[in-house]
Amino acid sequence: MSDYVVRQITDAESRATFDLLVRSLHGNPPSDERWARVGDSWTADGRTGAFHDGEPIGIASSFATRLTVPGGETVPMAAVDGVGVRADWTRRGVLTAMMDRQLHDFVQRGHVVAALHASEALIYGRFGYGVATRMATMQVKQPAPLRDTVVAPGRVRLLSTDDAIAAIPALYQRIDTGRPGRIARPELWWPIAFNWHLHPDGGNHRVAVHSGPDGDDGFAVFHVVPQNSYLDPERGAALEVHELHAASPEALAGLWRFLLSVDLIEVVNVRGRPVDDPVGLLLVDPRRAHTIGVDDELWLRLIDVQAALAARAYGSAEPVVLEVNDRMLPDNRGRYLVGGNGVERTEADADLQLDVDTLAMLYLGAWEAGPLALSGRITSASAETLARVDALFRTGTQPWTGTHF
Repeated sequence: MSDYVVRQITDAESRATFDLLVRSLHGNPPSDERWARVGDSWTADGRTGAFHDGEPIGIASSFATRLTVPGGETVPMAAVDGVGVRADWTRRGVLTAMMDRQLHDFVQRGHVVAALHASEALIYGRFGYGVATRMATMQVKQPAPLRDTVVAPGRVRLLSTDDAIAAIPALYQRIDTGRPGRIARPELWWPIAFNWHLHPDGGNHRVAVHSGPDGDDGFAVFHVVPQNSYLDPERGAALEVHELHAASPEALAGLWRFLLSVDLIEVVNVRGRPVDDPVGLLLVDPRRAHTIGVDDELWLRLIDVQAALAARAYGSAEPVVLEVNDRMLPDNRGRYLVGGNGVERTEADADLQLDVDTLAMLYLGAWEAGPLALSGRITSASAETLARVDALFRTGTQPWTGTHF
């Protein structure tokens, strides 16, 4: 019998579990002033803790939102926004117990999927999470003027901190291109993940808004980091872009034009862009833009496989029968007939076999079936079957989330 219990936390335990999470990630717990700003966003609902003698030793936190899937529909999603175990309680089954409890709680709450950003890539596959979107880290060296032929007729203005906190949530909601992987940002997300960065002790970020013919249609969040020194006093600063969202290609081009025109900047760095960001093509000299890394972004977990498969759209191909294995949520195990006319359970022979984490990798369209089969994630599939899977699951644009939590 374990010497700890796993249960939902109470509101009275909110700050203690938040402090535990921050410490487990090697950060500093918030001051009273910061907690006053963000504490209302860290409620007990959706947060599972592990306790020993009444003291928190682990936390697995989440909040409810919605995920855009291929075809433009959205499904209920649990955003897992923090998982940590106290350093003196690791390697004792605490994480597994919390994740198991959390997944079954998601089932009861009616979430179709869950998702997280993984601090370590080796942890979450065993709980059924797979890499469903990827992100690029980009660097643009100055000077980097845009081509004269780039169409960007709008204008950009800077917002004050108070105006940004008031205006950007509604603007984000309006900027919805239907790209797979986008998530809604509930009210509780903003104080911790957005507002805080605009204050001096959170990074002192600035917010630029792009306005086109139909009004505000994009925004960027950025700050400037000095790079000069005593021996190199004239060196330009680095402009680091925290967020960049646009409703149209023209708005995106306008925001890039603004970011690349800020004076006294040597380089513009941006992490977390979609892998198909076109900035290099916009430049007079495309070599000024570099993709210096591509990393995993959203790790997805299908909580209700049938509901998730039924929610998305498919391409044109003959149906395939997927045999899905799910170690932690056995109700998902079985065979699914997937095709352009819908999804249904079936007893027909399987065309391929895969675990639920691999299905999550296919789900938003980020990966093709061939490499997944080559890696052993998909088995018992012919080349013709893999081609059908690609035709069904492929999307017209790369999935991207663009929201950290």
